[in-house]
Amino acid sequence: MAASTRSRRSQVTNYWPGFVDALSSLLLVIIFLLSLFMLAQFFLGQEILGRDTALSRLNTQIAELTELLQLERANSDDLESSIATLSATLAGVEGERDTLASQLAGLGGEQGEADRIIAGLTADLESQQELSSEAQAQVALLNQQLAALRAQIGALEQALEASELRDSESRTAIADLGRRLNLALAQRVQDLSRYRSDFFGRLREILEGRADVRVVGDRFVFQSEILFDAGQAEISDAGTGELAQLAQAIIELEAEIPPEINWVLRIDGHTDSRPINTPQFPSNWELSAARAISVAKYLIDQGVSPNHLVPAGFGEFTPIDPGTTEEAFRRNRRIEFKLTE
Repeated sequence: MAASTRSRRSQVTNYWPGFVDALSSLLLVIIFLLSLFMLAQFFLGQEILGRDTALSRLNTQIAELTELLQLERANSDDLESSIATLSATLAGVEGERDTLASQLAGLGGEQGEADRIIAGLTADLESQQELSSEAQAQVALLNQQLAALRAQIGALEQALEASELRDSESRTAIADLGRRLNLALAQRVQDLSRYRSDFFGRLREILEGRADVRVVGDRFVFQSEILFDAGQAEISDAGTGELAQLAQAIIELEAEIPPEINWVLRIDGHTDSRPINTPQFPSNWELSAARAISVAKYLIDQGVSPNHLVPAGFGEFTPIDPGTTEEAFRRNRRIEFKLTE
């Protein structure tokens, strides 16, 4: 039994190695065919690329040949136009030649006509000579008018020189007047300075010993407390006594200063820097101006001429002491009197 089994197994054929060999051969054939196909594709691509390059070169050459053909056609048109122009010119020249030949042939029979033309030209020449004589006469008349015009110009130049001489004399006179005017003004200033010194001397005598009245430069300074109550513009009773003496000195000064000297007594009102805001005085400017006007009105009431008084308000903007102490505020609240032009 076992022997027969082995006999049957030995009789079974093994096909697998042959199948593998056949499959390997087929795969090699396929790879070979693919390689051939790729090589064919490569060479075909190169061939197509070469043909495209050649086609581009041919197109470029065709374009260049087309441009050359157009240029040649344009040159041909220009040459044809030039030939036509030359032909027309030649025809005109030949026509003129024929005309001149005809005129030359007819000269022999037109001698009489030429004589008549010469006679006409002679008459025209005589007419021109007559016109020339008239032109010479006009030129002579123009020369006379030019001489008269030159004479007028000479007269005008003489008048101008005389005017310049008078102008120079006038400038000299004006300069002399200016010099004399400056001397007169200087004299007036000196006179006013002298009267100012006298006025200051009298005020010093009147106000001698008063610590609240002092001289600052060319001004007399009254502290506001002498003349006014705090925040008020009406002169106090104590202030009227001081101003009465001042008014008397001003009246005496008016009588002494000659009327040709132009002078005024400037009354300047000043406050300290602390603000004020009342219905009567919205700011220090109104307060300082009102105080200066009150002093001017009082002096006028005492007999001082208003033509010689100038009140002005400066508010807190021109302090004589920049400090912020009570003493600085008191010094800045003041009325100043200045005798000036």
